[in-house]
Amino acid sequence: MQQGIAGMENLSGTLAPGVSTLATRAWEFTLLGGPAIWAIAALSVTTVALILWKIWRLALLGAWTGGRSARLALDLWTGGQEREAIRLVSDRRTCRARLLAAAMSARQDHTLGEAAAQAETERVARGLLARARSGLRPLELIATIAPLLGLLGTVLGMIAAFQALQEAGARADPGTLAGGIWEALLTTAAGMAVAIPASMALTWFESIADRLRHDMEDAATRVFLRPIASSETRRLRAAAE
Repeated sequence: MQQGIAGMENLSGTLAPGVSTLATRAWEFTLLGGPAIWAIAALSVTTVALILWKIWRLALLGAWTGGRSARLALDLWTGGQEREAIRLVSDRRTCRARLLAAAMSARQDHTLGEAAAQAETERVARGLLARARSGLRPLELIATIAPLLGLLGTVLGMIAAFQALQEAGARADPGTLAGGIWEALLTTAAGMAVAIPASMALTWFESIADRLRHDMEDAATRVFLRPIASSETRRLRAAAE
């Protein structure tokens, strides 16, 4: 037991200097990169925050729930149980449920014609899709400008390195030039390291938004394909209940 504890202490003592060295090297690279690397670092923090916020927002909108309640409400609606279907989705906050509640309510509203009910459903759908796609523009911007900032930092670093080489003249040290070049290339690597995850997250979120759009379009179509019961039929059904 004592040997195990001693081994864990030795391991932590070995890891701590390694972590400290890695942090020191990262700080040195940040200082060597100049203003461009600081801008890229800010973009990296923004990217992580946007991705986490977007995952939370999509979870609230029911992007990964599968729409079980919506499917059950559609089955009730198709079977003629209109009030039960509306009651099932009226208190839910997911995209699919909110669209179904709006479509079914508009379909049953006798003050609205068929075209007006469809227009109301489309209005609600556009608002829900806008919420599902919110935050994607900033991610797209980050994926575009992060590599450009990296290239800008590299170009500026190369200019500084060759200026130092020119001033040194015949006493120029190739090692100094090589060091200036690799320091300048750090910003390109940093820009790509930020742009790649941002682009992957953007593609993932867009695919989720497209799937939600397809599901909502399919649900709204099924609501409007079913003939609505006449007022007399509903009156008799209510009397029977």
